[in-house]
Amino acid sequence: MRILGIESSCDETAASIVEDGERLLSNVVNSQIDIHAEYGGVIPEIAARSHLEVINPVIKKALSDANCTWDDIDAIAVTYAPGLIGSLLIGSLAARTLAIIHHKPLYKIHHVEAHVYANFINQQSGNLFLSLPKKQPSFPLLSLIVSGGHSQLVLFQNHGDYQLIGQTQDDAVGEAFDKVAKILGLPYPGGPSISKAAKLGDPHAFHLPIAKLSGEYDFSFSGLKTAVLRAVQREVGKDFTFPSHELPGLVDDELRHNMAASFQFTAIKTLVDKTRQAYDDFQPASVVIAGGVAANQELRHQLSAALPLSIDYAPIQLCTDNAAMIAALGYYRAQIDQPTNPYDLEVQPSLSMTSI
Repeated sequence: MRILGIESSCDETAASIVEDGERLLSNVVNSQIDIHAEYGGVIPEIAARSHLEVINPVIKKALSDANCTWDDIDAIAVTYAPGLIGSLLIGSLAARTLAIIHHKPLYKIHHVEAHVYANFINQQSGNLFLSLPKKQPSFPLLSLIVSGGHSQLVLFQNHGDYQLIGQTQDDAVGEAFDKVAKILGLPYPGGPSISKAAKLGDPHAFHLPIAKLSGEYDFSFSGLKTAVLRAVQREVGKDFTFPSHELPGLVDDELRHNMAASFQFTAIKTLVDKTRQAYDDFQPASVVIAGGVAANQELRHQLSAALPLSIDYAPIQLCTDNAAMIAALGYYRAQIDQPTNPYDLEVQPSLSMTSI
């Protein structure tokens, strides 16, 4: 069964074709990072306009790269939640229209759930050269989902059968990376820029706090972010009233690198400690990480060291937003869900996984 996946929840316009939920035939992503970098974050109106400009060429290229015609496509899967409403509308309207024109069943996909399914893609066509997992994860499956908008631990008993066991109580970890990057004068997006700077710093140069919460699998990054701010203010000889947006001009490379390394080490340790605790309590057969922050090498290093089982990580190209994960989940959703009426599908920008 060949699924065309369409993803447009934020600032990547993507289309992909995946066969039987595991074989990647094409993976096309048009990123807007360069457009939004000068603003230090995603501008929703600009993102929606960019999706509108490229959505059709991206889909056409996905079909071409997979050597497929519409006769070869069995269904369409599209992100309908969560995300920026304007961005979601462009992708969903394209999918709905194509489903009607080409008489294809349409499956609505939750973006956060889909991130987990990047780990289920373990085969690829000859013209793709990704370092894929050797086999699919087994159930029960513990997933750490970490991105700019989400930080949560989810326990899967089977496809479509899962429970949220822990989540951030404030900032998502990716959001914290972006905010700390601004404090240090590093470019957007913060994850890659802090990771790069951290390689030149000492992760133990600053002792930063890990929040203690009543929820045993929950996270918090707001206090860590504030601790970084206060430490940087102190290191440059300013008090807590000094504006954060003026700090980058006073931060030298040594401070920047050491703080980036210390922040990254602490943020990742927060995630890994909770994941290890959940692993010990639930004893899952597999553990995966998903979402943009899953590309972080420090996270992979710490998690591999902390857990007694080996983890087959998804390639970095499938950790950030893409349509391959949408198409992969679309296959499994097609086994348990009825198709969505393309005339009725509405996007839901704030829908959580627990509300599906």
